[in-house]
Amino acid sequence: MSRQLSGFRAWMWQRASALYLAAYIVYVLARLIVAPPADHETLKIWVAGLGMWLATALFFLTLLLHAWIGVRDVILDYIKPPGLRLAVLAAVFIFLLTCGLWVLSILMGVL
Repeated sequence: MSRQLSGFRAWMWQRASALYLAAYIVYVLARLIVAPPADHETLKIWVAGLGMWLATALFFLTLLLHAWIGVRDVILDYIKPPGLRLAVLAAVFIFLLTCGLWVLSILMGVL
């Protein structure tokens, strides 16, 4: 059995990541509706708390993984020429990596 992220394993990661993404969004929306922050500083303090910071970092990591699996599967299904497929996969990977580094720099600035 292959250790690659394909088939059932990819499907499971996609579903698990979707559950975490949904739970995080529901929690954040509920928290903002029940106790909205008074100003930007209050919001920043809330996000900078260790638990919320880790949950937010995990949210974006999970979002990037979820996007990679979904886009990769579409590319593998619909782009047949190997060279073009590799180029598109590399472009998507670089884009997602850049987005991840950008989010990390933002989160580090909150601390």
